[in-house]
Amino acid sequence: MGTGSYVPPKTVTNRDLTVFLDTSDEWITSRSGIKERHVVTNETTSELATEAGRRALENAGVSPEEIDFVLCATVSAEYISPNIACLVQRNLGIPASAQALDLNGACTAWIYLMDTAAAFFARGGIRKMLVIGAECMSRILNWHDRSTCVLFGDGAGAVVLEPGDNYLAASFDTRGGDDVIAIPTQKGISPWYDREERLPLVHMQGQETYKFAVSNFPRRVNEALEKAGLSESDLDWVIPHQANKRIIDGAARRMKAIPADHFCVNIQKYGNTSSASIPIALDEWNRAGKYQRGDLMCMVAFGGGLSSAACIIRW
Repeated sequence: MGTGSYVPPKTVTNRDLTVFLDTSDEWITSRSGIKERHVVTNETTSELATEAGRRALENAGVSPEEIDFVLCATVSAEYISPNIACLVQRNLGIPASAQALDLNGACTAWIYLMDTAAAFFARGGIRKMLVIGAECMSRILNWHDRSTCVLFGDGAGAVVLEPGDNYLAASFDTRGGDDVIAIPTQKGISPWYDREERLPLVHMQGQETYKFAVSNFPRRVNEALEKAGLSESDLDWVIPHQANKRIIDGAARRMKAIPADHFCVNIQKYGNTSSASIPIALDEWNRAGKYQRGDLMCMVAFGGGLSSAACIIRW
């Protein structure tokens, strides 16, 4: 019914990072396609989520009182509890009767949100749902690790959904493990816990992550298309998780039936905003008037878990 997004006003360019990192604009751009990213200074994840949700409601012409369910995803909330969805419900004045739930699916979470929303609609009783991916990745990065910290940014994206028949198919794949990507929690102060503590920051093996994404991107898209009874030539748009432009460009070369300019790419401006990257791109193209009613689009994501997923939607 509507889309919205919000990024904090503070912009950090690649050149800004060279002040304290042994890196360069050319090194970052050539390896990721990223030129700048937005980072929080005093904003919280729930505040980013609230503003993206507000904009989605306005775009949809829906009042907060009409929302039955707030469904959010994040790996960078300011609290373990209350969850982001509860804070958004309070901030926007959504009725107390609405359900409020967070999912933790890292970069793949947006597809999990779409599939979860479809399942709740199929169950019945939900009329309108506010769905949000929001991240403050800058708060959980090791800013001394130049191979990782240059890749991420902060932001939130949201959609308003209602029941319909335009969620066509989805494909999921999980390779459970913490050896490639992990974000540990705080050790705490238990006098009995003696396991070795890792810093509660993003730990990522870049090359392994890249290889996983490259191999799984087209696989997930094609499996979702097959489930929907469609082919690549039927797609009007691909909205990929914005992790690395080389990954997206490689997939675009393999998927020759789709024009390269129908891959929605904005990683150069925002970096990898994890669960927020797909809805931010979705909102940007929607507000630019790019999508036409009836367009077929594939959203595809990959990341922590390790996991990958794709879904097919009719606009």
